[in-house]
Amino acid sequence: MSGGIGGERTRDDHSGVSDQLYAAYAEGRDLRDLTAVVGEEALTENDLKYLKFADAFEDQFIRQSLDEDRSIQETLDLGWKLLSILPKTELKRVKDEFVEKYLPSDEAVEEEEAVEE
Repeated sequence: MSGGIGGERTRDDHSGVSDQLYAAYAEGRDLRDLTAVVGEEALTENDLKYLKFADAFEDQFIRQSLDEDRSIQETLDLGWKLLSILPKTELKRVKDEFVEKYLPSDEAVEEEEAVEE
């Protein structure tokens, strides 16, 4: 499948964003299981961000409504918005050049959320 993504087919960051999204989601799900055993108080600040990411990923990315016609560009941009929940240091599956190019600033995310409300 990786032959059909990236560069001229979709966007240069597609593969890395996809890998990072699913790795972060897996981490968030694992932390949910851990939380059931040790409680949320035992989690680190980063752990809590992964939990927040997993919830947002499910709500905004996975649960795309049937009437939502999201383009691949919009989907990748949404992926970056969700990844902005995590610290930059956690984005290890995406090239640094793509992080700098596509990761929205905190101010841009807050502004977009204010418009949506």
